[in-house]
Amino acid sequence: MARLTKKQKEALLKVEDKTYTVAEASALIKEITNVNFDASVDLAVRLNVDPRKANQMVRGVVTLPHGTGKDVKVLALVTPDKEAEATEAGADYVGLDEYLDKIKGGWTDVDVIVTMPSVMGKLGPLGRVLGPRGLMPNPKTGTVTMDVAKAVSDVKAGKIDFKVDKTGIVHASIGKASFDAEKIAGNARELLTTLVKLKPQAAKGVYIKSIFMTSTMSPSVEIDTKRFTEQ
Repeated sequence: MARLTKKQKEALLKVEDKTYTVAEASALIKEITNVNFDASVDLAVRLNVDPRKANQMVRGVVTLPHGTGKDVKVLALVTPDKEAEATEAGADYVGLDEYLDKIKGGWTDVDVIVTMPSVMGKLGPLGRVLGPRGLMPNPKTGTVTMDVAKAVSDVKAGKIDFKVDKTGIVHASIGKASFDAEKIAGNARELLTTLVKLKPQAAKGVYIKSIFMTSTMSPSVEIDTKRFTEQ
């Protein structure tokens, strides 16, 4: 086991053996983050669902009110008549066949791909490249649409998609440690509120089993599941 640094030991001492409100956790995360870069702040939410069953799959999108703090690189795979629209909306790369060829060659230097329904047929053969990287556009996340401008704008503004993993946990980045604590808390509440709305009817018992907030290389802070919407 690697030895803890002095800063890591000090951070651990500040995390009490209790659950915190979202506001308290957000303030504490800022206090215990000690890295020389702008660390990401993440939530890990354990749900009482069985992702192997289609009627208990939890997947959705949420627009974080204060953005992600990340400069998201967007590729718009569109026909020529939509190129100006995508460019004006802020897409970093706009085109079609030339980018399909680049992806076939192994290029995946983007965070999100937005496209149109008529183009999805061309993306099918690239599933092995895009799928494992989470880059395949999906109508459920709003990345396959005729309203290309809105899709690009939403992603740039802080729209993220999430999906429960095979162990029943939703992992999501909700901002940066440089954010004010209030902004971290606001983004966390937005995600948690969205998850509650997406509770499958087939899910029985306590839906949200645990919530942990952490930042890059920081200890995790447990949030009280019963009070996560409190100020």
